[in-house]
Amino acid sequence: MRAADGPTELDPGPVGQTNIEHRDVGPTRRDSVERLLHAARLADHLEIVLGLEEIVQAATHHFMVVDEEHPDRHPPTLPHSMEVPPDTSELHRLLLAVLEVGADLDLERTLRRIVTAAVDLARARYGALGVLDTARQELRRFLTVGMDDPTREAIGAPPRGHGILGTLIKEPRPLRLPDLTLHPDSHGFPPHHPPMRSFLGVPIIIGGTAYGNLYLCDSLDPEGFSALDEEMVVLLAVAAAVAIENSRLHEQVARVALLEDRERIARDLHDTVIQRLFALGLTMQSVTRVIDDAAIRDRLDEAIDALDDTVRDIRSLIFELHQVRAPGSSVRQGLISLCAEVSRALGTEPSLRFEGPVDTVVDPALAEHLLAVTREALSNVARHAHASTVDVRVTATAKDVTVEVRDDGVGFDTAAMTVGEGLTNLTARATTAGGGSA
Repeated sequence: MRAADGPTELDPGPVGQTNIEHRDVGPTRRDSVERLLHAARLADHLEIVLGLEEIVQAATHHFMVVDEEHPDRHPPTLPHSMEVPPDTSELHRLLLAVLEVGADLDLERTLRRIVTAAVDLARARYGALGVLDTARQELRRFLTVGMDDPTREAIGAPPRGHGILGTLIKEPRPLRLPDLTLHPDSHGFPPHHPPMRSFLGVPIIIGGTAYGNLYLCDSLDPEGFSALDEEMVVLLAVAAAVAIENSRLHEQVARVALLEDRERIARDLHDTVIQRLFALGLTMQSVTRVIDDAAIRDRLDEAIDALDDTVRDIRSLIFELHQVRAPGSSVRQGLISLCAEVSRALGTEPSLRFEGPVDTVVDPALAEHLLAVTREALSNVARHAHASTVDVRVTATAKDVTVEVRDDGVGFDTAAMTVGEGLTNLTARATTAGGGSA
């Protein structure tokens, strides 16, 4: 079990009813509860068991997204009739673990709470939670408990999901081993990895789809992990699935709220602020026509120019707000932002036109060349053309993409012109993309 930490990645898995589909642990959890009741140590806790089942089922089928700052939000608590005495029985620890994993809406903290709760619940020395990639073939996130930072750094890259970890990915059902080194899928450990023996793996299922797996190693019990440990970690995985989905939904709601705010701000800036500035600029221009004092006219002209600069800055801000709003990268928005960015150097805002499915045809690699070529062409206009109008046209077809930059400036003196680095880079990028420049 190798370990490494990294940024949390949201998995766009299906959102819906949480369930675990393996062995005889079904939507009602009745079989799991009945088996728990057969354990001699738990037979006297029927009320607690049924209360746990009720909590898990209610969370599974009726969970809701609660804003993290909501004044009415409190940590999950049990009804008074179900409060448990402060002892260390298995069910008490399971209840506390279930409540612990649902006590936070931040996904990163929730994942860590789940691993920690599983380690404490099963009395394991080491624990990890592996998050699957979108293809459900490999691990793309691996959080650990029990290893210090020097050990994780010495081990190196995190596991991708081979060996026994891969077995649990291919067959998402609980796996309990007294000695993992004897399993036919065991591939051994990388250098600097601590020795491990007993193993317990449990999948986390969200909406019928595997989200990841809980891995526990080295039980503090000399006999290894028990069937009861497995049952409790399975139930914890149900609560963990609910907590993870709730965290994901909370983050999605937060992003939607942020995007809506950006859209509203951009709309207000365009519909209100810019229009008022335009009206003010037109009023000032009309005033200059009736003023005889040249000094005052010059001051008004400077103020009008400042208003024009302000309008361009606001437009640039609007484009940036839209760029953050859109999912993924957008070539159109990238070019719009670029034109707004260079408008100050040009002394005018370029006119930008699109023809064809630009965002569909242009892939990320070509988009990088497209933006660089357009920037270089506009920079040449700003440095040499002294133009009052600049037009940019981007045409995309199924076969090629064309960028045209036209201006009404003085152009190059072809007799004295030397090919500089900018034009060389422009031609090189066009050639690299399978095209040419003119």
